[in-house]
Amino acid sequence: MTPRILHVLDHSIPLHSGYTFRTLSILREQRKLGWETFHLTTPKHVGCALAEEDVDGWHFYRTAAAAGATAGWPLLGQLALMRQVEQRLYEVAQDLRPNVLHAHSPVLNAIPALRVGRRLGLPVVYEVRAFWEDAAVDHGTTHEGSARYRLTRSLETWALKRADHVTTICEGLRSDIVGRGVPAERVTVIPNAVDIEAFDPGGTPDEALKAELGLAGCTVVGFIGSFYAYEGLDLLLDALPRIVRTLPDVRLLLVGGGPQEQALREQAARLGLESSVVFTGRVPHAEVQRYYDLIDVLAYPRHSMRLTELVTPLKPLEAMAQGRLLVASDVGGHRELIRDGETGMLFRAGSADSLAETIVQLLAKREYWPELRLAGRRFVEQERNWAASVARYHDVYGGLLGEPAAERRFA
Repeated sequence: MTPRILHVLDHSIPLHSGYTFRTLSILREQRKLGWETFHLTTPKHVGCALAEEDVDGWHFYRTAAAAGATAGWPLLGQLALMRQVEQRLYEVAQDLRPNVLHAHSPVLNAIPALRVGRRLGLPVVYEVRAFWEDAAVDHGTTHEGSARYRLTRSLETWALKRADHVTTICEGLRSDIVGRGVPAERVTVIPNAVDIEAFDPGGTPDEALKAELGLAGCTVVGFIGSFYAYEGLDLLLDALPRIVRTLPDVRLLLVGGGPQEQALREQAARLGLESSVVFTGRVPHAEVQRYYDLIDVLAYPRHSMRLTELVTPLKPLEAMAQGRLLVASDVGGHRELIRDGETGMLFRAGSADSLAETIVQLLAKREYWPELRLAGRRFVEQERNWAASVARYHDVYGGLLGEPAAERRFA
């Protein structure tokens, strides 16, 4: 039986985020396998008032925001959102007749999918990309152990136990899910990966752009992405004076923006680093590769917290796919991806001294750079490509649709 999968998504393209990029990679590979995919977003997808929208050849069903005075209230607003998603999902599912509902994080998507699945007799896959309660801690809307934290954790566990199958992005999250009482055989890791064909190893720096940014003749350490607190860019700034004392030609390039941007700019000024740090702000997606090509060493200094210990990020994989050198903190999410001294360098999370020392050592051992670049590229080619990752859905969907194991290729 060919799977007809209705994906329930928090948001999608044309918005750009790690979430939308993972979604798009999954959809592309599922389509290559000949599967039928349909796509519904929640009211958290902003910037579109249409009921349906085509974006880059993909058709999306949209969900209007809930109306009423309570829609913006804590808890009541979330309940209103779930009711709105359930109603829209029920309408779309009746029209499309999928044979699997696949809800992706957060749990606000899983609960409506479970309710609709029970009403229509459809199996529900719940894909956990991160836990809602941990994301709320990072956003500063709650703290670990609070009443809200315990409530959202309980909702998450409730949904996990009732889904017909759970998929997740890494072993750290899988262990946590199984620890909540979900049978291990009902939890499958669909790891983050990269589209190898989309990345070419290395690139020649644009010397004009480098000069324009004041980086001519400099060694560049950099970060490209969203400036969230958990990314640890404050630690990178704290480490920079130690690095520059040893290697005066080093400059830090921060490309992107986000909630921590102003605080980081103020920290750089307070540390007297104006001449050593370049903030570019957000750049067009089509221009990002030009900035990658300016960077000698990419830094991923994530702080240690539940989110970073459990969740594997995409960006180190994208860096390895390009044959880039990278330094990363030794949080669990990074240790699952990076082999220290082989595909990248790990430093002690939370330690500016360890970060500075690791960067200085890497910059001083240029003879090892080709070996590191090659090993990183080989790792993603062999183990972390999207075709291999998405192929794991064969057994997930096949098991739910009653296909014998030997026939789960959906030819």
